[in-house]
Amino acid sequence: MKKIAVIVSLGMSVLTLNAFAQDAKAGRDKADAACALCHGPTGIASMPSAPNLAGQPPIYVSEQLKNYRSGKRAHEVMGVIAKPLTDAEIANLAAWYSSIKVTVEAP
Repeated sequence: MKKIAVIVSLGMSVLTLNAFAQDAKAGRDKADAACALCHGPTGIASMPSAPNLAGQPPIYVSEQLKNYRSGKRAHEVMGVIAKPLTDAEIANLAAWYSSIKVTVEAP
């Protein structure tokens, strides 16, 4: 029984990794076209009301975009932007933003 649990666990890990092994280049191209105006070309927001997306975990970016797309999370602009996104485009955007390295310095 333990062997089965280990095999299932490993299989789920591989599936999870594959779900995030998306095309960061395609995500960057999409971000340049749809996201850069507010979130900046490298995910550092150019508008004070927009969050920084650079360095965010892919699961966070994916879930938030899916929530905007479904209407579960409401925002006047993001609802319109996210509505036509496919799951593949969302995964690519998540791959792009998570690939950007951010450094933090404590005061």
